[in-house]
Amino acid sequence: MTEMKIGLTAKAVETVLYTNIASALGSGNLSVYATPAMIALMEKAACNLLSPYLENDSSSVGISMNITHDSATLPGKIITATAELISIEGRKLTFKVSAQDEYGIIGKGIHERFIVNKEKFMAKLKNK
Repeated sequence: MTEMKIGLTAKAVETVLYTNIASALGSGNLSVYATPAMIALMEKAACNLLSPYLENDSSSVGISMNITHDSATLPGKIITATAELISIEGRKLTFKVSAQDEYGIIGKGIHERFIVNKEKFMAKLKNK
């Protein structure tokens, strides 16, 4: 694995559509950007950050997400999630994550991922 450094950042972007609003994802009944969609976009930003640094036989899995969703966003608006690598403890990586629309921050928090060997990880699941 190429060396990762504290302070690296990456982004992920999506538009609020009727497929990622709370009423469509079952996380509420309003036509606003869903918290599960925001979490997924934050994870995508972290994955985008890691992608150039992982070997072909490695991947990462999310192990925790502690966030707030502070502001609603209507369909048609663009959401940008940012992940910043703030800690490296062996194979455990911690990110400061945030999401914003054109009006400002809509959510923020801490996300942790663990680097795994793809084959070993999937092999463990065969016994489930």
